[in-house]
Amino acid sequence: MPEISAEQVAHLANLARIALTEEEIAHLTTELGQIMQAVEQVNQVATPDVPPTSHPIPMQNVFRADVVTDDVLSPEQALSGAPERDGDRFVVSAILGEEQ
Repeated sequence: MPEISAEQVAHLANLARIALTEEEIAHLTTELGQIMQAVEQVNQVATPDVPPTSHPIPMQNVFRADVVTDDVLSPEQALSGAPERDGDRFVVSAILGEEQ
């Protein structure tokens, strides 16, 4: 089973430009070792006959089907609660500091 050393943790921290104390390196060495053990356990049971899944139980779409109806809001109804509007459009503040 692969193990991680304090020197490897320090090297990774250096590559990531993270300043770590000796105590933090020792703590992370232990934690990363535990993570690597957990991954190794998963690798032992992940065989080609076990299909990969994103969820442990089957998922299904629970949305209703789209149905076109004549029951739609008019622009006046849609904008009735808008704090600010420009004709048939909502007015919103610029979030990037520039008007577009």
